[in-house]
Amino acid sequence: MAPSILQSMRGSKRNGTLEHVGATLDEQVEALREELVSLTELIREKGQKQGKYVRKQAEAGIEDLLSSSEDVLQEMRHLYARGGDEVRRTVQQHPFATIGVAAAVGVLFALLARR
Repeated sequence: MAPSILQSMRGSKRNGTLEHVGATLDEQVEALREELVSLTELIREKGQKQGKYVRKQAEAGIEDLLSSSEDVLQEMRHLYARGGDEVRRTVQQHPFATIGVAAAVGVLFALLARR
C-alpha cells in the first residue's frame, strides 16, 4: 500500500525535510493555479467563439424571417384588395340582397345583445 501524505510528512519531520514537503505543496498549488488560469482563458475563448457563431445564426434567421414576413404581408395586401373588390362587385350586382343581409345581421346582433 502506498504511503499517505500524512505518513510522508511524519517521516519528513523525522528526517528534517518538512520544509521540502511544504515547498513541494506550494509548487503544486502554484501549478494548479496556473492550470486554472489557463483553463479559464480557454473557456473564455471558446465562449466568445460560440457566442459569435450563435449571433451569426440568429442574424441569418432574423433576415430570413423578415424576408418571409414581407412576402406574407404583400400576399395579405393582395388578398385584402381582392376581397374588397369582390365585395364591391357583389354589392353593385345585388344591392337589395346586400341590404337584406345587413338588416338580418343587425337583428341577430340585437337579439344576442339582449341576452
